Amino acid sequence: MSRTTWSPASRKRRKRVLKAARGYRGARSKQIRTVYDAVDRANNFAFIGRKQKKRQYRRLWVTRINIACRLRGINYSRFIYGLKKSNIDLNRKVLADLAILDTVAFDQLVDTAKKAIA
Repeated sequence: MSRTTWSPASRKRRKRVLKAARGYRGARSKQIRTVYDAVDRANNFAFIGRKQKKRQYRRLWVTRINIACRLRGINYSRFIYGLKKSNIDLNRKVLADLAILDTVAFDQLVDTAKKAIA
């Protein structure tokens, strides 16, 4: 029986990893052992970044809603509490868009929240 090697599979794997490391500086894009480490590290940061992106957007939306609410004489927590009490289920992304793009609708929501609290 003839001896078999993994050369086609290993070459394909190495080429895939080298392609992922394209644009890295120095040995991090050329030497295969260093490339594996660099690509693993980059993938870890990409995974973490996808989680952080969601947090950062929510933080931005909360900040925008808070500013819009304070301009109308109510703070963020009282506004959200008033919306919950009056059974208005809008997420923070939609509320932030309304605060910027449709101020009339946001004013109505603020009034509804104020009435629910009082």
